[in-house]
Amino acid sequence: MTDVQTLPLFPLHTVLLPGAPLGLRVFERRYLDLVSDCCRRGTGFGVCLILDGEETGAPATPAAWGVEALIEDFGADAAGLLTLHVRGRRRFHVTGTGVRDNGLLVGQVNWCDPLSPAPARLRPEHAVMGTLLGELLDKVGGEYASANPRLLEEADWVGWRLAELLPLTDEQRLALLQEDDPHRRLDRLLGWLDV
Repeated sequence: MTDVQTLPLFPLHTVLLPGAPLGLRVFERRYLDLVSDCCRRGTGFGVCLILDGEETGAPATPAAWGVEALIEDFGADAAGLLTLHVRGRRRFHVTGTGVRDNGLLVGQVNWCDPLSPAPARLRPEHAVMGTLLGELLDKVGGEYASANPRLLEEADWVGWRLAELLPLTDEQRLALLQEDDPHRRLDRLLGWLDV
């Protein structure tokens, strides 16, 4: 892990995964300020699973692992609240936190993933995972329906998409976030699926 950085955090009762989309409604002043700052600077913010507390009110206790969220689009809902469409980018580990005057939680983070890694290929023992994901994508369609078939041969992409689409618990997804090796991530998924 390298590149320690200060990152504003948005703790949620969900786990954002690398490459996964997430919709958010934003109405608290601290998060409106966060969005404004991210848009002005062209940066993202961190999403961490809440271990203790709520999404609104006093700052919650976040998990020590999370994913950077990049804003892809924004709008307003029927009530006039700001809506965001974000996508997970790279994983991070929180080494310390602080709270700004407006109640925004800020973390000192170490980045876990390089921005442009060479994709690791699926190993023969994980070929069934690529096949399973291909079948799932055929059924669910959506944004992955037109994905390049070669992605089904990449260990990271297969693991993250399965973690996103399968009915896993937040604790299981959090455990996958803590694993640096894409093949060990697939081993865990394989064990949980018992295929």
